[in-house]
Amino acid sequence: MNRYGTDGKRGRRGTTALLALTLAGGLLLTGCGGDDDASSGAKDTTSDSRGGSAPMPAPDRPRGDGEQRYDGGTSSGGARESGEGEKNGDSREIAPDPDYLSTFALDVDTASYGYARRTLSEGRLPDPSTVRPEEFVNSFRQDYERPDGDGFSVTVDGARTDDEDWSLVRVGLATRPAERQSERPPAALTFVIDVSGSMAEPGRLDLAQEALGTMTDRLRDDDSVAIVTFSDEAETVLPMTRLGDHRGRVHDAIDGLEPMESTNLGAGVETGYETAVEGRREGATNRVVLVSDALANTGDTDADTILERVATERREHGVTLFGVGVGSDYGDALMERLADRGDGHTTYVSTTEDAREVFSEQLPRHIELTARDAKAQVAFDPETVAEFRLVGYDNRQVADEDFRDDRVDGGEVGPGHTVTALYAVRTRSGADGHLATATVRWLDPDSRTPHEESGVVETDALDDSVWDADRGLRVTATAAYFADALRTSDGGYDHGGSLPGAPGLSELSERADGLADRTEDEDVRELAEAIEDANRLA
Repeated sequence: MNRYGTDGKRGRRGTTALLALTLAGGLLLTGCGGDDDASSGAKDTTSDSRGGSAPMPAPDRPRGDGEQRYDGGTSSGGARESGEGEKNGDSREIAPDPDYLSTFALDVDTASYGYARRTLSEGRLPDPSTVRPEEFVNSFRQDYERPDGDGFSVTVDGARTDDEDWSLVRVGLATRPAERQSERPPAALTFVIDVSGSMAEPGRLDLAQEALGTMTDRLRDDDSVAIVTFSDEAETVLPMTRLGDHRGRVHDAIDGLEPMESTNLGAGVETGYETAVEGRREGATNRVVLVSDALANTGDTDADTILERVATERREHGVTLFGVGVGSDYGDALMERLADRGDGHTTYVSTTEDAREVFSEQLPRHIELTARDAKAQVAFDPETVAEFRLVGYDNRQVADEDFRDDRVDGGEVGPGHTVTALYAVRTRSGADGHLATATVRWLDPDSRTPHEESGVVETDALDDSVWDADRGLRVTATAAYFADALRTSDGGYDHGGSLPGAPGLSELSERADGLADRTEDEDVRELAEAIEDANRLA
């Protein structure tokens, strides 16, 4: 039995619907290029965008969290921008094989990697259940080409591994660079701050207060801030306040925060969203920022009930959620689920530098949205691909037939972001030609008009070795192999993980250290140090 494989039973349930959809309106794919920042040199393997037909709605079926999907599909390239007609004659003649499709909602979370680094620095291996490979990979910004406007560019590349016929294929998505502070829309931010007793631990509430104070000085005069605190109960300590001449009021509210009793997270979330809705500003980016160790122990601790409240406010008022995790004991799973339901993302901070970067740099830069309900679908060519596996995104899977159903939830992405998905792919012996087409679909954040872009990759674009590939792909592979090793439950850390070509932690540590030396990148150096810690503890 293969370690990786297409799942025929699950994949075939949409075959009839997909075939009908193709014959009726034409399943078309689009093309483009894309990124900025840290890593280097992804190959530009994108195709041109062209017009196509509008999709037929698929059944209104929500995403099944945790559902693994190892599928793929053929593609003739092509393009489509919903709402335009088949004027270019780009309809595919046959439906893609559902066993060769892989579909998921985009995710820019990074909390899992930050929390793992914190745990390792304290001399403990992280619980494997808290390790999400996509968050390790997405912690490193890539240098994909950036699009000119809202939406995404698509870049696809890859390299061979040491396992025969196995490669790592990288799908890179990028949004336009973040605007300068003066050019973005105003923000209405509601900070929901955990002041329970556990937040008294150094590196929790004190860290948040310092970073929030710095952020207050850096926001614009036309931005607004509200503050809600929660312990056993929730309280709005500062209603939505336009900064302007009122920064002193905000600083006073921040300085007055003190740890109290237990953690009624449900009350905090509910009051936070009520405050955000009351202070909602038209034409502004309205966001709730939850700062907590997410260890709910009082009041409504049922995750589904709390999550439904977040989902309701999201649907009715478009308020998004940004989760900031703190503390050596951290409710990682709950924070991630809250952010997913709240159309936002999560990060984790453990140092003053982390907190300043998140609150003073990342949050102001990424306040606005450039894409709503973004999903990706990768169609692998069965002529060249024998089997494949998406690395991570376990709870972001979307049914293949729901890719173009815009009623099905996707991910929200802002400017300046990159999203990377890594696949382990076994090519057929002697395969030559088209390998895969990757398509991203999103809704305009204001008009909710759907758009798509695609990129393709050929077998001859695969580098000979992942360890000799461009810097960005090497960093991606190193982060993925690291997460894979930490998820190994049998303690076989130095015998490779489940990914093809996986080195043991000692070899991975050496490779990461060399990569950090060559790139002189601080983020890569921190990755190398985390791998060294894990190797020492394993």
